[in-house]
Amino acid sequence: MSSTPHRASNPLGGKPRTQDTTLDLTTARKMLPLVRSIVSEITETKEHLGRLTTEQEALDANRRKLEWAARQRRYMVHEEVNRMEQRLDNAIRELKGLGVTLVDAGIGLVDFPTRINGRPAAFRWQIGEDNLDRWHYAGEDLIRKIPNNWVFGTPIRTRQEL
Repeated sequence: MSSTPHRASNPLGGKPRTQDTTLDLTTARKMLPLVRSIVSEITETKEHLGRLTTEQEALDANRRKLEWAARQRRYMVHEEVNRMEQRLDNAIRELKGLGVTLVDAGIGLVDFPTRINGRPAAFRWQIGEDNLDRWHYAGEDLIRKIPNNWVFGTPIRTRQEL
C-alpha cells in the first residue's frame, strides 16, 4: 500500500470541525478527490487488517507450539496489526476533520453533511463512484438523485422562508 500524495496534513489549521458541519454541493464536490484518497486508504487498510487479524489469531492459537520462524512471524504480524490500526485511526480522524461522516468503512461509504430545505441532510458517495450525485435527509433510508438544477449549490431555504 502506498501513501497518497493528495493528503491534508492539517486540513483545518489546528481547529477541529464540529459535528454541525454543513457543506454545499460545490464544496463537497471539490473535496471529493481528497475524500476519495482517504476512503481508499481506509478500505485498503481495513481489508489488509482483516487478513492480518486472521493470521494473527491462527498464530496466537498455536503460540506454545510454534518453531522460531513462526514465532518471529507472530511478532511481526502483531507489530503490523498495530501499525495498520494506527493508520486506520489516522485516516478516519482526517475524514472527521474534514467534516465528512464515514458511514461504512468496509465498502467506503461516506456522507457529506448539509441542509436541504432547512432540514439536516447529507450528500452520499461510495468508493467506485465517479461523482457525488446522491443525497438523503438525516435519519431517512431513502437515497435520492441530486437534481441537475443543484449544480451551482444546494437549494437551502432559511427559517424565514419556511
